[in-house]
Amino acid sequence: MRLLIIEDNPDIVANLYEFFEPKGYVLDSAVNGYAGLGLASQHQYDAVVLDVMLPGLNGVELCQKLRNELNDATPVLMLTARDTLADKVAGFDAGADDYLVKPFSLVELDVRLKALVRRAKGTHAAAAVLRVGELSFDTSTYTATRAGRPLALTKTGYVLLRCLMREAPRLVPRETLEQEVWGEDRPDSDALRTHLHALRQALDKPFPFAMLRTVPGIGYKLVSHDDGV
Repeated sequence: MRLLIIEDNPDIVANLYEFFEPKGYVLDSAVNGYAGLGLASQHQYDAVVLDVMLPGLNGVELCQKLRNELNDATPVLMLTARDTLADKVAGFDAGADDYLVKPFSLVELDVRLKALVRRAKGTHAAAAVLRVGELSFDTSTYTATRAGRPLALTKTGYVLLRCLMREAPRLVPRETLEQEVWGEDRPDSDALRTHLHALRQALDKPFPFAMLRTVPGIGYKLVSHDDGV
């Protein structure tokens, strides 16, 4: 499981790393809201552990931006020393999925995060049809269309498209795409580039603007409209 920890208390961050890393979790961390938002926009996480009282951009504001501006449905568990009903309501209204009051049990945090991730995966499985602008992909039948026209893709093309659509409009690092296709057995050659070229030919060539965009040296993303780039 990959976690993003957004917390400005170094002791809490150290405790989280000490507890979760031996369990095989991969952790990234940020000490303020803007840095946390930047990481969330650049990488794919299974869950976010979010402090409410953060410098620069507080946890409630950050969660709102995740949901409303980035269209990011990653489960968010908020940590706070404030335990009033009004505080909890504000967190849930901002889009948080769970709430844990400091001081907290690391074991309880682990259990809650696992439950959030299980629930999120179940929700994603139920949503069989992915849509980004005029692009639609029924993952139950492996049928993809753009502006109503069928797209003929390879098996790998469908896997890449599913990953890109699931994360759109966020940037997907090339490492994430390689993991999605090949797992830990990644090829030595630049096979990903070849498969993405084939996907781009089917997805963009017959249409007036390119939906699949390359960010050189970093990764790829899907856009839903023509931004002139």
